[in-house]
Amino acid sequence: MTDGAVLETARVLVAADKFKGSLTAVQVAERVTAGLRRVVPDLRVETLPVADGGDGTVAAAVAAGFERREVRVTGPVGTPVTAAYAVRDGVAVVEMAEASGLQHLPEGVFAALTATTYGSGELLLAALDAGARTIVFGVGGSATTDGGAGMLAALGARFLDAAGEPVGPGGGALAGLATADFSGLDARFKDVELVLASDVDNPLTGPKGAPAVYGPQKGASPEDVATLDAALAHYAKVLEGVLGAKAAEAALAPGAGAAGGIGYGALVALDAAFRPGIEVMLDVLGFAPALARATLVITGEGSLDEQTLHGKAPAGVAAAARAAGIEVVAVCGRLLLQPGQLGEAGIRRAYALTELEPDPPRCMANAGPLLEQVAQNIARDFLR
Repeated sequence: MTDGAVLETARVLVAADKFKGSLTAVQVAERVTAGLRRVVPDLRVETLPVADGGDGTVAAAVAAGFERREVRVTGPVGTPVTAAYAVRDGVAVVEMAEASGLQHLPEGVFAALTATTYGSGELLLAALDAGARTIVFGVGGSATTDGGAGMLAALGARFLDAAGEPVGPGGGALAGLATADFSGLDARFKDVELVLASDVDNPLTGPKGAPAVYGPQKGASPEDVATLDAALAHYAKVLEGVLGAKAAEAALAPGAGAAGGIGYGALVALDAAFRPGIEVMLDVLGFAPALARATLVITGEGSLDEQTLHGKAPAGVAAAARAAGIEVVAVCGRLLLQPGQLGEAGIRRAYALTELEPDPPRCMANAGPLLEQVAQNIARDFLR
């Protein structure tokens, strides 16, 4: 399709992620659809909100027809929280941020050393109890850096200090770990396919590990980062003594450092398979058949930047569409990529809300109406 072309058979697929802090992925799809139809009233539009494994993953699954279920679990600082997961036909979509995400911390309060993933384990148990045979475990947006120890404790593992007592919650307490016992781990995981869906491929520790890269955004000071890195390295060493060489290999594996190291816990003890989050979610959401019906794809997220190119939802959508020979345009709050970078990612053109409203607070506050205006521009450029 070229600018100015009129196609009677045009069918647009809107497959965008959320605009964080402004619009959910569902709202993005609604606003884009409304704007397109202001210019082309009879336009056929199909919407498929997407996510890359981080926050918004369950919402995307529900929008695609999964059943939303809620359960009370342990939050990152130990207080109960309500968390949702999604299930359909034996497949569950579990988002660790629902149980252990930053949004569950009291405002202005961080718990870098003590936040636990215990509730994420409880959420996985709920999915098992619901009869899931395949679990897509989206990991991102965590408040935690405990290597998944809390999650595994909820699933029946025991982490003990030198006195034989359970170590405390959080990554900091793992410095006192003496041994681990996995004999009580829920046996159902042997018969379940667990897919670790993440947009990051960091190892567990080191300069690119979970504490160093993501600890500061969870409130970790430089001293906390050093403490957590040493504690997680010790944790991996203790698990190597219990589980053998696979524990050391898993610590270096892509995705081990995801969501404060919960990826490591899933890889080393639950035999999870790591896959880029957007690839997994496109499969789960039924993207391929929707793409086959489209003549133009509109994707996007709040900020199109360097991170987008490394496994974020728009890059995954664009790559799949380009492989199918379908043109892609993107919408975003702000655009920090050059035209050449967009082209390499398979995106013909990007439309930013800041082009219409340069003031960031006003832009975010009026993201919905601005996005409808942007969609009208797309319709004029690509559908008339």
